Formats: sequence, structure tokens, C-alpha cells
Amino acid sequence: MARSTLWVSLLVLALAAGSAAGPAGVVKLGAVIPLTGRFASGGAQVRTGYEMAVEDLNARGGVRVGGQSLRVELTILDDESDPTKTVSRMEALAQQDIAAYLGGFGSDLHAAAAAVAEKNRIPYCGVAFALWGIHQRGYKYLFSPFPKSPELAIETYRMLNGYLPPDQRPRRVAIFAERTDWGREMANLWSIRSTEFGYQVVFQGEYTVGTRDMSDLVLRAKAAGAELVLAVPTPPDGITLVRQMKELDFNPKAYVLIRAPDAPAWGQSLGKDGDYTLLMPGWHHAVKFPGASELSAKHQQRFGRPADVLVGPSYACVQVVADAIQRAGSLDRERIREAMASTNLRATVVGPVRFRPDGTSPVTTVVVQWQAGRQELVWPRQFATRPLAYPATPWRSR
Repeated sequence: MARSTLWVSLLVLALAAGSAAGPAGVVKLGAVIPLTGRFASGGAQVRTGYEMAVEDLNARGGVRVGGQSLRVELTILDDESDPTKTVSRMEALAQQDIAAYLGGFGSDLHAAAAAVAEKNRIPYCGVAFALWGIHQRGYKYLFSPFPKSPELAIETYRMLNGYLPPDQRPRRVAIFAERTDWGREMANLWSIRSTEFGYQVVFQGEYTVGTRDMSDLVLRAKAAGAELVLAVPTPPDGITLVRQMKELDFNPKAYVLIRAPDAPAWGQSLGKDGDYTLLMPGWHHAVKFPGASELSAKHQQRFGRPADVLVGPSYACVQVVADAIQRAGSLDRERIREAMASTNLRATVVGPVRFRPDGTSPVTTVVVQWQAGRQELVWPRQFATRPLAYPATPWRSR
């Protein structure tokens, strides 16, 4: 089957024998996810979270709609990390009588997808994207229980200040801005917040997605005496950046690389060079929220490791949609949208979820760090599996 028409249908029929089905027979959900291309590693985690949530829903009897239990059917299409294909796949799903869309991975893909959901008037729940600007477009069908750029910028500095005394903080900041809407949004917010928290941006430069040479940025940040590097690279770009920082012997005390280090492939590709990297993926299996430990245990049994960082938010998206459908008591998309807007869930794997008028949610923002080849939760401190490892050991001493 060609990648461009990849269909993954999950039909978990765990309803008790003889259970009645509603008029439609099933609750249909549709997701467009990058399963190939530059975002494939993140997309794989999102897919796993959705599939595990649907399995669990059906094992408990499905979703109650109009007094009847309906199983959930999930159809996943691969957009190959291409926003143009995101649009066409979203349009294809719209013809399948789905009750709601589930999103993929990466801000540019979500931006394309959300516009289609709005046009088609189909509720859309997406995680694994922090782009805040898309929520300022007046969309009524977009919902995201995931931290956004303003929270990420604030928590970057709050976490560092929460761990480090004033005389040890990496106050001189270099920002490597990806030449995209999200890259520029984060760069602007990091810059604005730096002064408020006692930091100084000493260098800021842009690069194009997919670049193979970041040496100019690295050398200029090094010459400026930067102690903290902030960036939101794709996984391939993040690996390129770290390798060139090492080659050019640029040794900042800390570096926050949001998105690139989310997947286990980071540690597999970089080994010890991947350690000390800080990321802000929206979740970690050690958070003390209802169902998180159980989800991680199931993931451990299936994949041989605790639940990956994007599995939890994706699982929560299905929890949110299922809750809205049950409260709507209908598969009517407009009633589901209205129910999602009034969400007030206290017990999801990402903690309490409610939505602001713009579709964002004040969920907990976590900071994770690669330490000894593992992703350790370092913030919030009450959930931490390890304290912040700081300063980063120079490359030549690892």
C-alpha cells in the first residue's frame, strides 16, 4: 500500500456479547498523523496514545450515546509530514461521517489541519503542538489540552530560577530561531520574558528547516559568551545542532531544545552527547495524575519502556473527546463541539482539563531532561524523578 494512502483502522470490539449499538453502530474518530517523514518519530507516539485510549474505551464498553453503548472506531491517515497532504487527508476523513478529528504532530501540520476542521465544522482535538498564534484566529472547533508557547517561555526561566541560586544561573542567552511561525513565536516570547526573569539575550539568529550547516549560528553564539541555548528544532535539525555544537566546542551550561528530543531516537542517535538536553513535551509518565501510571505500565508491557512523553497527551485527547460525546448525548458535530467547549474534566492522564475561549487549556507544563540516556522529569519539582543536571558537562569530558 502506498505511503500516501496509508490507512490504519483500529477496530477494538470489546463490547459484551449482545450489547446494543446505536443508529450509527460506532463512534467514528479520524486522525491525520505524520507516520513517515521528518516528524515520524513524534507521530508514532501520538498514534500509540490514540490507539491505547481507544482500546481502553472499548474494553470498558465504548462510549455511551443516547443511552446506548457504542464502540469507537479510529481511522488514521499518514500525511508524510507534508502540510499539503494533511489538508487532503483531512478532507478525505470528513467524508467518513466522523464525530471528531484527532490531530497529528508538529505546529505547521496542526495549523493546516485546524483550518480544515474549521471549514468543515468538525471538532478537532490536537496535542504535540505549542503554536499559540493559531488559537488567535477565532477558530471555534479547535481544542488543545497541551501547553502553548507563552507557558513554555515562562516555565523555561521559572524552572531554571527554581533550581539555581542567582549567582549560578546561565543568564546570557542565545536563541536559534527556526524560520517558521512557531520558531519566531517562541523566539519572541523567550526574548520578551528574558528580562523579566533576569536573563539577557546576547545572540539571536534564524535558520531554515532542514539546514545542514548551523556553524555560523553556533560560532556567533559562542563568541557572544552564551550560557543558555534555546531552540525548537525538528528532530533532524536538533541532532545536527548538537553535533555541530560539539564539533565547534561550544559548551553552554544549559540548552532547551523543544520538540527534537521528544522521541527515544534522540538518545539512540546521540548517545552521551544527547544528555543534559532539556525538553518540554507536555507530559511525562511520572506525573501523579489519574491513570498515568497504569498507562505507562501497559506501554512498558507492550514496548519494553515506560510510556513515551507524547503518549499521555494523545491519550488525554481521546478522553476529552469521549467525554464530550457522552455529555452531548449525540453524534451531532455541533453538539459535540459545544460539549468540548464546556469541558471540565478533573481526572485525565494529563491532569485537569478545561478550555479557554480560544481552545487552549491551562494544563501542567513539564520540563524533562535527558540524563544517562533516559528522559527524567525535572519540573515541576513535586513530580521530579531526578533533579536538574547542571551545568552540562563539556563535550570533551563526557
